[in-house]
Amino acid sequence: MPGDDHLHNHDHSDVPSDLALRVKALESLLVEKGLVDPEALNVLIDTYETKVGPRNGAKVVARAWSDPAYKARLLSKGGKAIAELGFTGRQGEDMIVVENTDTTHNMVVCTLCSCYPWPVLGLPPVWYKAAPYRSRAVRDPRGVLADFGVTLPDSVEVRVWDSTAELRYLVLPQRPPGTDGMSENELAALVTRDSMIGTGLAKTPSTKGST
Repeated sequence: MPGDDHLHNHDHSDVPSDLALRVKALESLLVEKGLVDPEALNVLIDTYETKVGPRNGAKVVARAWSDPAYKARLLSKGGKAIAELGFTGRQGEDMIVVENTDTTHNMVVCTLCSCYPWPVLGLPPVWYKAAPYRSRAVRDPRGVLADFGVTLPDSVEVRVWDSTAELRYLVLPQRPPGTDGMSENELAALVTRDSMIGTGLAKTPSTKGST
C-alpha cells in the first residue's frame, strides 16, 4: 500500500492486500464446490458498486439542490428523507447529512473500522478503510484534502465527522455555479462519490466527464 502522500491512489494498488487474496481464495473455493453461483455473485457486486451505490447518493444530493423543502428535511432527519427516495437498508438506517457551505467543509471518516453508508454510497473505496486515511483525516484533514487535490481557503472551517456502527454521515456538497436550469438527472451527473465523503468537490458542468 502506498504511503500517506498517495491516499487517493490506494484503490489502484498493483498488489492485492492479504485480505483481498483471502477473499478471492474463499470465493474460488465456494464456486468450485458449487455453493456460490459466480453470476449471482457478479450481480451482487455490481448492485452495490453501481445501483446501490454512489448513483443513489447523487440522486439524493440532486433532489436537495433542486427542492428546498426536501433539503430541509434531509438536513433535519437524514435517514427519513433518504428513505423517501427508496434508499434504505443495511448500514443506512441512521443517517446524518452535513452541508458544505462557503464557510464550512465537512469530511467523513470511520476511525475505528470502516462504517460506511452502503445504501447511498455503495461499497467503500479501499483508501477509506486504510489506516493512513483513518488516522490522518482527524489529525491533518487539510493535508488529506490536499492529497485529493482539494485546497480550501484558511477562512473555511474543516469539520471531520466520525462514523460509528450506529450512525453514518453523508456530505451534501455545494451546488456548482452555472447549473441553474439543470434537471435533477443532469445535476446528479455532477455529484461524485468523493464529494459525498468530503474528500472531493462536485463537478462543474465543464468538468462533467472527469473522475
